[in-house]
Amino acid sequence: MKKIIVPILVLLFMSCQEDDLKPTDVTASVVETLNEYELANRVFQDVGNNAGDAVLKAESSNTAKISGSKEDPVIHVEPANLTEFPKTITVDFGTGILCKDGVTRKGIVKIVSTGWYGALGSEHTTTFDGYYHEGYKVEGAHVVKNLGENEDGELKYSVTINDGKITDGNDHSVQYKENSFRTWVAGADTPLNIWDDEYLLDGTQSGMSSRGVAYTLTIEESLHFVLLPRSITSGILDLDIGQIKNIKLNFNNATVTILGNTYPWGIK
Repeated sequence: MKKIIVPILVLLFMSCQEDDLKPTDVTASVVETLNEYELANRVFQDVGNNAGDAVLKAESSNTAKISGSKEDPVIHVEPANLTEFPKTITVDFGTGILCKDGVTRKGIVKIVSTGWYGALGSEHTTTFDGYYHEGYKVEGAHVVKNLGENEDGELKYSVTINDGKITDGNDHSVQYKENSFRTWVAGADTPLNIWDDEYLLDGTQSGMSSRGVAYTLTIEESLHFVLLPRSITSGILDLDIGQIKNIKLNFNNATVTILGNTYPWGIK
């Protein structure tokens, strides 16, 4: 979202600031907050994708240890069988692994699962032990629950993130919270390949920037995410960032509404 939203908002705010708002202060604050939100959102979306991938890998193994390659972590499963739950799945990136997607991760991600990923009612709680994503320390609790299939036969999950926190090397922290629903609309028939996945996201995300600027994002119309190439193909997102309220990003017709004015933007 950083590549899509931030440059556009910089240009628009510079051209449409109201008289009582100082562009140097407001624009910088909004753009900085958007950058930090994008980072937190990207890291926790990554956590969700990788945690689900780890659970799916554990489903195909009845050993306590799934060996990693130079580009993959080592996955430990306890109890080491295919029937007993709850099950603790530990994903160990050690002192640092440059993974296949080009991201360096280190530390430990722990997932406690009450059932397999595709099982109705199963819950998967992810926590962190000295875990870093490209030098950013990640903290909090990421909880996914399988809500079963919708009327179209697509799996739906609730996603809750509590006490989410991303800290950089200068001890600057971004707070992040999420209450959303994720519907798996494509790629479910190839569970070991996450790159053909597509999903719809609904709900809210909120938090606080490192400078204490509050932000809230509400999905007005489901966002359609595609993982490869990573993009949002449709949906409407409403944002409140600090003093600026009711920013509307419309992915259906490629427009953005700020301070009551609507502008085209190049996402199509």
